[in-house]
Amino acid sequence: MSPSKSEAAYALVSERIGNGAYSPGYRLVLGTIAEELGCSVVPVREAIRRLEAEGLVNFTRNVGATVAQVDGTLYLHTMQTLTIIEPAATALAAPLIDERMRAEAHRINDQMRQCLAAFDPVAFTELNTEFHRLLYCQCPNPHILDLVQRGWRRLAAMRASSFSHIPHRAAQSVEEHQHLLELLDDNASAAQIEQAARAHRTNTLNAYLKAAGMEPSAI
Repeated sequence: MSPSKSEAAYALVSERIGNGAYSPGYRLVLGTIAEELGCSVVPVREAIRRLEAEGLVNFTRNVGATVAQVDGTLYLHTMQTLTIIEPAATALAAPLIDERMRAEAHRINDQMRQCLAAFDPVAFTELNTEFHRLLYCQCPNPHILDLVQRGWRRLAAMRASSFSHIPHRAAQSVEEHQHLLELLDDNASAAQIEQAARAHRTNTLNAYLKAAGMEPSAI
């Protein structure tokens, strides 16, 4: 079944926000998007309302819809939310991550390790995003998966690179990825995988908080 026009509009705009094609402050002209998709403005308006609810778009009277500016509080809350729900998604997905997917995750982490010598935070962040997507994308609970995907999209829209703010975190992150992969390779229990994934996320969150001069999270 082909996606609805509203879903197509949502996918198009959220992807362009995520990859930076629509930068913060960019004005979203509903009629132009509708023309590109070959539909009326009604499904585009529905998509914009969804993105507004997710914090990715602002709608101002007499101005219209614009891509949301970076909001430090929203960024922090999104990271805190992912620290709680993404480890659960990873643990639930673990039995469904086949050998091919594990091999791909190993390959990506090796690339991340190679990036450390001449550190490029944007490239490293892109690889990091793909690494984690591989680990949670098989989560069989669609509600948890949707929340995790929303969180990652929101982070991408607000920061081209998280690691430009915490570059010292990169090397430790690669080693924590390796530990997660070893647990998956060894068919570790869901509890062990969730614990390792949560420790990894908490360490990233606390590195961000420290860099921002804030207290470590109790999560």
